[in-house]
Amino acid sequence: MIRRPILLAAALLVLVTALALAFGTEPISLSNAFHEPGLARTILLDVRLPRVALAAMAGAGLGVVGAAFQALLRNPLAEPYVLGVSGGAALGATTAIALGLGATTLLGAALIPAASLLGGLLATSLVYGVARGMRGGASGTAILLAGVMVNSMAAALITFLKALVPPSRAQQLLRWLVGFVDLPHASSLLAAFVYVGVGCAVLLFDAGRLNVLVLGDETAGTLGVDVRALERRTFLASSCVVGAIVSLTGLIGFVGLVVPHAVRRLIGPDQRRVLPVSLLAGATMLVGCDLVARLAFRSLGTEPPVGAVTALIGGPAFLVLLRRSGG
Repeated sequence: MIRRPILLAAALLVLVTALALAFGTEPISLSNAFHEPGLARTILLDVRLPRVALAAMAGAGLGVVGAAFQALLRNPLAEPYVLGVSGGAALGATTAIALGLGATTLLGAALIPAASLLGGLLATSLVYGVARGMRGGASGTAILLAGVMVNSMAAALITFLKALVPPSRAQQLLRWLVGFVDLPHASSLLAAFVYVGVGCAVLLFDAGRLNVLVLGDETAGTLGVDVRALERRTFLASSCVVGAIVSLTGLIGFVGLVVPHAVRRLIGPDQRRVLPVSLLAGATMLVGCDLVARLAFRSLGTEPPVGAVTALIGGPAFLVLLRRSGG
């Protein structure tokens, strides 16, 4: 029973990925592109495939992190964007750009992801530290409130940096605030896949333990779950995943919020199914949103940032889910 929803989600991801590879500024035949050298193959392998791979990786990471956060904190509003992890990672990346560390392509390919990862880790530490200092300790509500505060501060600091740097760099900083999927540098994409893969593996490994948390921390402890160690692992793994993603895409909201909600409604609350299906569904959502961004405004010769598309689709979808669940 656990495998069936995972297989269905994987099949849907394959379908949407095939559509994203086939359609763009000009439609191409995938069979011809793979078997015959020429412009179609160049477009497919050098442009569309890396972009779709980035969108799938980012969506998968955001989906599984959102599901893990919601299970850990037992709060349906928890997600990397709200908890400040995305904001901290974006602040780290934009600080590196503002300082000119991304000016050299090879150096920037290493420093910007490192700065993003460091920013995500620092934001996570700050959120957890502030929450622990609140009355009642680091409860789910306290962590959520601390995350909103840290995320707001990070957005304000990014805006402040934007006002201080030259216009060319200011445009780069603005992109980090709206979220984008672009043609990534090969070495950056490979490094991000490693961070995201390791972080997601840790979260999936802990899916069974996250199931026990629904009984409460004390009961989970009596059943052999080290709750504090689980919290630390979840936050550390999530910071690695989100930091790597944000270093390449900027701030993309709603994927980590809407996808786990929809998945739980469709297949139930078992985290052993929710986490892997959220991973696949998150990838499907972001690849699909990127396809919409590429096609919807093609006649106007422009392309909106994918973060705007996820907000336009995810916002109403989340309201519908809340209404149907009585939330």
